[in-house]
Amino acid sequence: MQKITPFLWFDNQAEEAINFYTAIFKNSKIGNISRYDDAAAAASGRPKGSIMTASFQLNGQEFIALNGGPHFKFNEAISFMVNCETQEEVDYYWEKLSEGGDEKAQMCGWLKDKFGLSWQIVPTILNKLLQDRDAGKSQKVMQAMLQMKKISIEDLKKAYQG
Repeated sequence: MQKITPFLWFDNQAEEAINFYTAIFKNSKIGNISRYDDAAAAASGRPKGSIMTASFQLNGQEFIALNGGPHFKFNEAISFMVNCETQEEVDYYWEKLSEGGDEKAQMCGWLKDKFGLSWQIVPTILNKLLQDRDAGKSQKVMQAMLQMKKISIEDLKKAYQG
């Protein structure tokens, strides 16, 4: 069992969300599901038999989802970063996670999925280029990245090379 597990509060879309996420990420699975019984449904106002909590894994990372009602919403203060080795990976995760969401309002590789959860789709080469000893090159990469919504590895390399 991992020491720290992200716990995601949904209004009533936990089941839809975990099915959505586990379909996108390889090496993913749905774990234990607990449902609202009579007492929990009465106390929470949630429908009896609906999912209360569900554990799931994305690429081996454990998560728990809760159908907790409309009291809390996701915001950009928390996001999940997906490290991508290739442009094909960047494109894949960008397309899949932004489906039904809002990638237009985000910048620098950030998008918001259809549940309001923020994701950063980041090519691993970005950190390497930003940490280059040549400050001029890394500044050009940063300036290029700040103009992007979905990050383009080719455009980062062009900015790096001048």
